[in-house]
Amino acid sequence: MFGNIDTTMVLAILPEILLLFLAIVVLAFDLVWNEDHKRGLGWLTAGGLGVILVVSLAIGRPGDRPLLVWGDMVSHDWLSFVFEMMFIFGAGITALFAMEFKQMGERGEFYLLLLTSTLGMTLMASAANLIILYLAIETTSIPLYVLAGFFRGENKSSEAGFKYLLFGALTSTVMLYGFSLMYGFTGTTDIYALTESVINGEVSLALVLGTLMLVLVGFGFKVSAVPFHFWAPDVYEGAPTPVAGFLSTASKAAGFAVLMRVLLAAFPASVPYWAAIIAVLSTASMTLGNALALVQKNIKRMLAYSSIAHAGYALIGVAAVSPLGTTATVFYLLAYVVTNLAAFGVVAAYWRVSGSDEIASYAALSRRAPGLSLVMLVAFLSLAGMPPLGGFVAKVFVFAAAVKSGLVWLAMIGVLNSIVGLYYYLIVLKVVYLYRSEEEEIPVPISRPYALALGILVIGIVLIGTAFAPWFSWSNTAAAALF
Repeated sequence: MFGNIDTTMVLAILPEILLLFLAIVVLAFDLVWNEDHKRGLGWLTAGGLGVILVVSLAIGRPGDRPLLVWGDMVSHDWLSFVFEMMFIFGAGITALFAMEFKQMGERGEFYLLLLTSTLGMTLMASAANLIILYLAIETTSIPLYVLAGFFRGENKSSEAGFKYLLFGALTSTVMLYGFSLMYGFTGTTDIYALTESVINGEVSLALVLGTLMLVLVGFGFKVSAVPFHFWAPDVYEGAPTPVAGFLSTASKAAGFAVLMRVLLAAFPASVPYWAAIIAVLSTASMTLGNALALVQKNIKRMLAYSSIAHAGYALIGVAAVSPLGTTATVFYLLAYVVTNLAAFGVVAAYWRVSGSDEIASYAALSRRAPGLSLVMLVAFLSLAGMPPLGGFVAKVFVFAAAVKSGLVWLAMIGVLNSIVGLYYYLIVLKVVYLYRSEEEEIPVPISRPYALALGILVIGIVLIGTAFAPWFSWSNTAAAALF
């Protein structure tokens, strides 16, 4: 019996153990290899993350019922497992993108920080206790502050890292105060035990909602939802492009994993109130994000505001407060992670050659790099929600969840915002395919790491949109852990 318990406890944190081991291996090879071999650190990291993904899928899958282990601090369930696979996949793709940037691709500390942040995200997704949750959030965030400012010789990168640190520290402080109040009112830090005090009437509704608002400050910052979005455009613009892509996908998904678990596990008694708050945040994020993306001339800032809008779409499923709504949000994040990584991968590949992030500089890219342009076409049309790509199916599910829960008005706002989003994505594609340039005869070379990563992402976008049944089944199983 004890052997089975020990095995279960180890399997519950298998991805974390393997990530820690990989970080040690990367650090050791960084010390041993000379400068001529340092580029191989990217292959080592990406390959190691691929192995972790396969091993976790093979032997680390949870059972049908959620299981609390390690003193009830870690939840071993399908919700945490699906998100952990997302984070590991995103980190592997980011490692491939970073290889071609000499300032970070040949530095072991970059990959060490990337793996440490990924380790924090996996703990965020599985945390069942406020203490481990806060430690996981900080383990995720602190390496990301450094990664955002990793280009020390560039003022924009230093500014991005400093801004991200300031805003992150402020929102983290507010969130921690909310956590302390939750403990003070209930006498427990167990997320699943917090609701008992509320249901028994030991804590008034006013105190619950006030505490919830403080906690939502931290969660809203992680998912870059309005009005906690102000850091995203400047940080995305200044951070190294692979890091910006990682921030906009894996980090955002981690925020949603925590948001859904805490809201549904700790605050089920106040669902009508926080569901209304989430619906308002969703509306504001979609509308403001799309409106500001329309006027951007810099593609990374445009993708930053687009990311804010997509946080709003994903929040529709959270506001629905139903098994279908949670399933739709998980599925949306699966499609979004793959799609947005592809978009930032194209931007990173082009920046290496042109040194520009201005949308106007993408003129005639279709003639200079047809393959890269095709990836951009697939990624942007998926972000816009065009069939038969992953983004289309994902939006259909979140809108359907809203309608089924009686939030027809929210679904309508989402549809209207999707039309607005399509416009600015098509503006970029128009520049890529229809505009001419004096440099159109100069090709844009694509290295093997980029070709591999972008190829995987494009296949993923198409598969999620066409053969979506397995991905939806995964998402549905993950959502069942909360209901």
